[in-house]
Amino acid sequence: MRIAIIGGGPGGLLFAALAARNIPHAEVDLFERNRADEAFGFGVVFSDATQSGVDAADSALRETLDASGVRWDAIRVSAKGETMTFGGNGMGAVLRKDLLAALQRRAADAGAHLHFCTPRRVDELDDYDVIVAADGANSQTRATIGDDTLGVTYETAAAKFIWFATDAPFEGLTFLHTHADGLPEDVAGVFAAHAYPIGGGLSTFIVETDEDTWRAAGLDGFDLSTPPGPSDEHSQKRLEQIFAPLIDGARLIGNNSRWGNFRTIRARSWHHGNVALLGDAVHTAHFSVGSGTKMSLEDAIALADALAAHPDDIDAAFLAYEAVRQPQVARIQGAARPSLSWWENFGTYFHAFEPWQFGFHFFSRALPAAKIARRDPDAVRRALDRWQSRHGAPPLESAVTGLLDRRVVDRDDLPPVVTVAAGDGIRPDDAVREALASHRDAAAVLVTGGSALDRQLIAEAARLRHGVAAIIDEPDCDEDRAMTLVLSGRADAVLR
Repeated sequence: MRIAIIGGGPGGLLFAALAARNIPHAEVDLFERNRADEAFGFGVVFSDATQSGVDAADSALRETLDASGVRWDAIRVSAKGETMTFGGNGMGAVLRKDLLAALQRRAADAGAHLHFCTPRRVDELDDYDVIVAADGANSQTRATIGDDTLGVTYETAAAKFIWFATDAPFEGLTFLHTHADGLPEDVAGVFAAHAYPIGGGLSTFIVETDEDTWRAAGLDGFDLSTPPGPSDEHSQKRLEQIFAPLIDGARLIGNNSRWGNFRTIRARSWHHGNVALLGDAVHTAHFSVGSGTKMSLEDAIALADALAAHPDDIDAAFLAYEAVRQPQVARIQGAARPSLSWWENFGTYFHAFEPWQFGFHFFSRALPAAKIARRDPDAVRRALDRWQSRHGAPPLESAVTGLLDRRVVDRDDLPPVVTVAAGDGIRPDDAVREALASHRDAAAVLVTGGSALDRQLIAEAARLRHGVAAIIDEPDCDEDRAMTLVLSGRADAVLR
């Protein structure tokens, strides 16, 4: 079997190593447009569970992390001079170039032929039995096959982001939030950074903000039609100034660093003819869940296993690959949606919440309180203590002044409310504004319909931006979920 791989990122390289090693009589050629020592981006991060799964197939990741990576257990959120921690999240990170070098050695040792500075298109590889496209989120292979053929959809986030490194030291995954002074009063002016150590004295430093803040801060001047390579140096210097108090004046380091909007890619089919796609070429999940390289490596393992199991039936191999990986990726993308939504709204949360609640809101964006407590009981206890000191009772037993005696409402005891219907494509603020238009004296809204996330976003819009209490209709809601919704500030109460 002759196999061609387009793209020499981690997924393509791991697949090359596994295919050359495990598929009988396979001849493997990998084609990468860049040099072997060239890496766009800085570090890659993995959970302990991902490290174990990949290590079962190949030890290159574990060995690289052991040799030059950084490991940690706690996540930290910093806002308004306070830092909240959430332990029990074993993770590790390493320089991308170090991982690529290790995987290059592994693939070459297994017998794969690596061709650098050698771009190839799928239509130039007709003499191969199997073509694997690992050519990234801007995949030329995906474009050549066609979105209609693969059933590809795209969802573009509203938040702006830019990717740097920094020489500021961090103990582990840290989220910094700061308000930029000097912007117009109607602009939130909040910037956030995802930072984590990657070895070699460097840390990844990804900055996010909303578009109004981005424009008001004068960060929209870089010409995005500039070919890949140069970084947006104006934004780099401006962000160094904005974050200087939080990183002790450390410098930011660019590497093809320029602003963008994250794009979630989904596809109905991951193959066409003798071509299979893996990693970002066929699916993406927001970087706040740290899953891009993870998904690519796990795709590579599953695809190599499927081809080894069905060497004489490529279509059966591709279908087996999809049967394993599509449900797993769908779960990650599902978990990424509330995380991405958090980053589209963090300016509102920053202004509305005290630091402890801001931190708990972040930690609980994809996990209920009980799961957080299993990893770190103190993280939940601290939030509960702060709520108790403010309200004089536990979350579900405390009152909503002038409206409710407690925060879980039976249907027979529902006070007068205005109903707001959630649903796909309904903008939260528009839904609340329309519902309140003829009920300007309403004290509360009841949010029904749509998905759980849709209801939460409308409830937050009502209570945080329109000043009315929000009750979420959750007929099957258990105590844990109800408590999480109230303690995090996503809702004032829950109707069951």
